[in-house]
Amino acid sequence: MNEFVKKLWMLGLVLLLAAALAVPALAAEEETGAPNAQEEVQGEDASGGKGLASAVAIGLAALGGGLGMGIATGKAVESIGRQPEAESKIRTMLMLGLVFIETAIIYALLVVILIIFVL
Repeated sequence: MNEFVKKLWMLGLVLLLAAALAVPALAAEEETGAPNAQEEVQGEDASGGKGLASAVAIGLAALGGGLGMGIATGKAVESIGRQPEAESKIRTMLMLGLVFIETAIIYALLVVILIIFVL
């Protein structure tokens, strides 16, 4: 349990560092001619929100997919170690599971692309 808490703290620190480094990039002003139009101000606000939403969405998808793939691969290796005669069936199920996980990550990428370019 102690190692789990350490890993959780490290994850929190990494996320905090990533958020701290992203703030200046999201807060940068763009030099425009006349920012008095209300539409321009709304467009700038929306682009910052889109960027933050896209970053969070693809980050969570990649994190979840990476953890899922790692756990699945580890369990498959353990299973093959316990039952070497079932290696072909285990490998087939592992590949099928990894394909489904990767498909979910690709769907998240498509949603992020839609958020950035369409909305």
